[in-house]
Amino acid sequence: MVRIEQVDCLTFLSSLPDASVDVITTDPAYSGMNQHMGFGHGRIVGRYQDPNNERWFREFHDDPETFLAFLRECHRVLRDDRHVYVMFDSFSLLTLGALLREVFEVKNVIVWDKVNLGMGHYFRRRHELVVFASKGRRKLSRRDLPDVWAIKRVHRGAYPTQKPVALFTRMLEGSVEAGMTVCDPFVGSGSAAIAALRHQCSFIGADIAPQAVALATQRCARYREDGVDPLEPAARIRGGWPSP
Repeated sequence: MVRIEQVDCLTFLSSLPDASVDVITTDPAYSGMNQHMGFGHGRIVGRYQDPNNERWFREFHDDPETFLAFLRECHRVLRDDRHVYVMFDSFSLLTLGALLREVFEVKNVIVWDKVNLGMGHYFRRRHELVVFASKGRRKLSRRDLPDVWAIKRVHRGAYPTQKPVALFTRMLEGSVEAGMTVCDPFVGSGSAAIAALRHQCSFIGADIAPQAVALATQRCARYREDGVDPLEPAARIRGGWPSP
């Protein structure tokens, strides 16, 4: 089962029943770095100072109050003894990361090494971060998983900020069993959905951008039809960890 809705993350989460999902894996569209560093123009969202600009998508207004409301909704819909993975860049981790401890039990900060250099105004960025936390006491199903993941970033993807399926596949590797439900309230290009389907899980997600919802929906339909991911066809059999 795959369900993807066009709606903002808080409205989507508030529509879900209590304790209805098994894992949350998500990459919020943070606005903090753009707002506080005073960038004038960006490739993805256009002019940051223009509130009516929607070149690609509206960013998530990640002030502490809104971010806490988001986390509390995630906690409510997550079943007991389950896991959550939230992605951050360095700036958003400094400003918002500690709030996760107010809602979940933080277990690890994972480094995603993107292998190739990205953009940067001083030191060029080559990594992002994933905070791994739990609701309750569920352990990982494997004990051989490292906390640094070298996975090449998607270059010139079909959607801005597109993340590799391998990244979400690794998030799920020690946290799901077949038949569980994976949730991503910021679905973007649908990489988390493809990872969920690879693990024989159901997926529910949302995005405020109609382009994202259309792309992710078509992507999942193609994968379910013939097992080929149209956005990463070469990754058909790659992305997970070696068998223990």
